[in-house]
Amino acid sequence: MNINLELYHTFYVVAKTGSISASSNILYISQPAITLQIKKLEETLEVSLFTRTKHGVILTEEGKIFFDYVKMGIDSITNGENALSNLKNLESGIIRIGASTTVCKHVLMPYLEKFHEKYPKIEIEIINNLTTNLLKELRNGNLDILILNMPMNETKDLKIIPIQDVHDIFVGNKKYYNLTKGKIDLKDLGQYPLIFQKLPSNTRAFLNKYLKENKIDLKPQLEVVSYNLIMDLVSAGFGIGYATKEFIKEELASEKLYEIKVTPPIPKRFIGIAIIEQKTPNYSVQKLIEMMKKRPN
Repeated sequence: MNINLELYHTFYVVAKTGSISASSNILYISQPAITLQIKKLEETLEVSLFTRTKHGVILTEEGKIFFDYVKMGIDSITNGENALSNLKNLESGIIRIGASTTVCKHVLMPYLEKFHEKYPKIEIEIINNLTTNLLKELRNGNLDILILNMPMNETKDLKIIPIQDVHDIFVGNKKYYNLTKGKIDLKDLGQYPLIFQKLPSNTRAFLNKYLKENKIDLKPQLEVVSYNLIMDLVSAGFGIGYATKEFIKEELASEKLYEIKVTPPIPKRFIGIAIIEQKTPNYSVQKLIEMMKKRPN
């Protein structure tokens, strides 16, 4: 049965007020128009919904039964409108974010701190894993956004939003800094023990591409999954590591680690937000993305 929802709403208001004239004031339509709408609804349902009295209208037994169902529908619509209003006002909602531990710590946290301070009722769920696994979760609908090192392959179905430039460097402790005098030709790095992240890390893939473009083949002595562990090993003197400068500012400032400049220089890259191209993010996610497109204060 295809019935105009306006008729249901008119019936609901009349039933609640018990008065055509009062309903006219609420609905801002004339009394004859309301009477006509009620008549049309009764004809469609083939049942009498109201009994007319000199004091107004009262529901028939059939009308009472029908009213209970209409009320549930109206209440559900009202609740839906309230829920949407809460989401738009960021009074409720959830954001599911995928990020590596390193990106989470050095990139995501300043934004999340600011976002949580402004919208404390929004629930935030963070999933840490390898980028390849997080991409699967994003494509399966289990994540709203993914924060990751760029560039990467296979982004046809993704929209990538750049948020921060980063610069990769080689680093060592004081011993290796002195041995290299703080600078070295890329081809000469192989004479020292090297510590790189394992594939399929985007950082390692970017390093491999840089080496290939310069026709250099470097064999690391150690390959480690954890970025932080690499920095610990470098600091302890196990060799020269590959790092992101923006992530080790404190270590460089305290001279726990030293930058070893290479020739040719390593190209810069960026951190980006990945979302599914054909999917519109919910209002909370949109607000976080807007915030992350700006530098945190």
